[in-house]
Amino acid sequence: MPIVTIRGPLGSGATEIGRGVAELLHVDYVDREIIAEVAVRLQRNEQDVIAKEMPPSSLLGRIAEALDRGIPFGAGVEGAYLPTWEIPLDDRRYLQALESVVRELARSQSLVILGRGSQFFLKGYPHTLHVLTVAPLKVRVKRLMEERKSSQEAVEREIARFDSGSREFIKRYFQAGWEDPIHYDLVLNTENLSFQAAASIIVHALSIKA
Repeated sequence: MPIVTIRGPLGSGATEIGRGVAELLHVDYVDREIIAEVAVRLQRNEQDVIAKEMPPSSLLGRIAEALDRGIPFGAGVEGAYLPTWEIPLDDRRYLQALESVVRELARSQSLVILGRGSQFFLKGYPHTLHVLTVAPLKVRVKRLMEERKSSQEAVEREIARFDSGSREFIKRYFQAGWEDPIHYDLVLNTENLSFQAAASIIVHALSIKA
């Protein structure tokens, strides 16, 4: 059962290419479905799970996060005396649930998975291709401006937030560099490559690796 994991900075085409690969392979494309399943298993709402994907990138940010959540003083590491849905979602429980969902999906069917640390959870997994998409910042900005009809300033802010959060996610949970090519089988620069062409290259590479 072939599996493709794909991720990349905002505007590099990871989402569009991932969907294209899924269509060519006639398999499911999985993205936010993982969030929903993790939330169910942890008995949390999806916003709590999404928040774990965009961790604060500094100690001050994490302190602010704790204050925003209104964690009572003396609640304890495990959140004693709090209902399940109010216990702060710690990294260990989140990562265990996320890994469980990703691995179960990979065992049960062929699919394309967008992000969620899947390249780490499925490292060395049979018939799996790990893909990173990249593109120069100016190209990514231009694409998003055209797609979203937004100003350059707004798009640049969104890209910076997304890229920073993704970088911190990989660093925090996997102690790795997000854009380090060593974690991928294939790195595609989409500056002069259409998303359709990139999808075709991935399918071909998957057939060779498998």
